[in-house]
Amino acid sequence: MTEPASIDEVQSLLGRQDYVCGRSLGTVAYLALTLGKPLFLEGEAGVGKTEIAKALAAALDRRLIRLQCYEGLDAASAVYEWNFAEQMIAIRAAEAAGGVDRDHLKDELFTEDYLIERPLLQAMRPQPEGPPVLLIDELDRTDEPFEAFLLEALSDFQVTIPELGTIRAPAPPVVIVTSNRTREVHDALKRRCLYHWVDYPDFEREIAILQARAPEAAERLSREVVAFVQRLRTEDLFKKPGVAETIDWAKCLLALDVVALSPEVISDTLGALLKYQDDIQRLERSEVKRLLDETSAGPEPA
Repeated sequence: MTEPASIDEVQSLLGRQDYVCGRSLGTVAYLALTLGKPLFLEGEAGVGKTEIAKALAAALDRRLIRLQCYEGLDAASAVYEWNFAEQMIAIRAAEAAGGVDRDHLKDELFTEDYLIERPLLQAMRPQPEGPPVLLIDELDRTDEPFEAFLLEALSDFQVTIPELGTIRAPAPPVVIVTSNRTREVHDALKRRCLYHWVDYPDFEREIAILQARAPEAAERLSREVVAFVQRLRTEDLFKKPGVAETIDWAKCLLALDVVALSPEVISDTLGALLKYQDDIQRLERSEVKRLLDETSAGPEPA
């Protein structure tokens, strides 16, 4: 599929993938696609940063390639590795056959036949459906040396393999970089990207997201769920619930045939919203009741 020609078209394409996209995010996504620049998305966990990459790939009918970042990630895991097991088999087969030319064998062993491609190298390869969507997820979990390594890939859309040379993408992949801001990412990398802070949605947008992702939920329950979650986010919690938790909680309530919130139901299902025991303990039943009493179902439907 060709890339969208307007911001409205980006929002429409994402909407058809059940991703409710605000105007500001739609604008920066359109610019990233039009200019061929990486898009750096920062924000709290669970606000939809990863999902936009999935939605874009599905909307554009492109391959999604995901590099999940973690502490200690290096080039071997992100770009390529040599298949040492297959290389050893080839060496033993050659030795068994006799008359081994070591220089010739070395040249044969370091060819693409023995290359294991990792996400960054995969993203540089031509794809039949068009440039892929490369998701570099949770970059803040890596360290600064890996960020420095990424500069070549994000600047020139190329990677270098000493034995094979430089491999350059025939067309730039659509790059989405996400960060939960557990640490600051270096300015040199950010400068190569378009930047957007993904915040928690307002009440109406979160309602729209919930209706898209859990359409079986009745409007009254949806409004009660969103209103309570948004009220909960104002509390002093170690980890505030994101939109992903709102959706999970609503689905849990539906599985329990809940039609309206009550302190008992909320207390019994807090594990869908909060992921730390200290936060759960802080919301004793009396505290849950207070929050629920303070929570309205939001604006009445028009």
